Amino acid sequence: MTNTNAITINEDLRAYIDPLTEDEYTALERSLLSEGCRDALVLWGDLLVDGHNRYGICQKHEIPFKTMQNQTFQSMEDVHLWMIDNHLGRRSVSDFQRGVLALRKKEIVSARQAQTQSQRSPAEADGTEVSAPSESEPPWTREVVARAARMSSATLGQIEKIQKTAAPELVGAVKSGIISINAAAAVASLPSEEQIAAVAGGKKELRQAARQVREARLPPKPEREPPPSDATPDQIEIHRLTSLVAELAEERDQLKKKVQHLTIALSEARSGQ
Repeated sequence: MTNTNAITINEDLRAYIDPLTEDEYTALERSLLSEGCRDALVLWGDLLVDGHNRYGICQKHEIPFKTMQNQTFQSMEDVHLWMIDNHLGRRSVSDFQRGVLALRKKEIVSARQAQTQSQRSPAEADGTEVSAPSESEPPWTREVVARAARMSSATLGQIEKIQKTAAPELVGAVKSGIISINAAAAVASLPSEEQIAAVAGGKKELRQAARQVREARLPPKPEREPPPSDATPDQIEIHRLTSLVAELAEERDQLKKKVQHLTIALSEARSGQ
């Protein structure tokens, strides 16, 4: 068994990835008790990088475990990127978690690329030879981030909105699966106190709040100009029929949007069952 005194726990690093749910933790504990700790814990020096839950369970039940050193880390940013890539590859990670992790990677990679570019510019001006940037790391555009998270750019945009404007209670509801990303992005448009009230009201209240936000975004019906005061009876009838056709077309478009919203709501209801 590894000398546990040589292992250091960094609480920020432990919290960098969302913790396991109670059920997931119980399942992991059951697996370790029955099969042992088969996968080595990953260290950077004496710092534990991967395997915090396994380490805690092994300590609790005195289960032997192995460790391995990752020799590629040069900085804490390298550690964070490795942790992100490691979790992005896991099927058990939710869509919201994948989006958050991919956005974190975007921040790190974009900052590194900006720093590299700022260092290259003075060197190029002085005629100093500088190494070319890595072709394996293209600019992290919205599309690149979305591909890394295995989702559409629209969904990634909704996750960004949730991160920026959602109350912590609403974020918690998304993480726990009470509300979908799509609906949460709509509710996140509301003032913080209304978001909190909707979360407190439960799943039904959250769906209703999302529906109200979507309906409020529908364009208002334009006012129709009346026929000229000197219009003939035929012109008045033509105007009436033209207005009626326009109103019916508008109503059709509104109904289409409502059907789309209802379809989304139905999908959310089924996924929550």
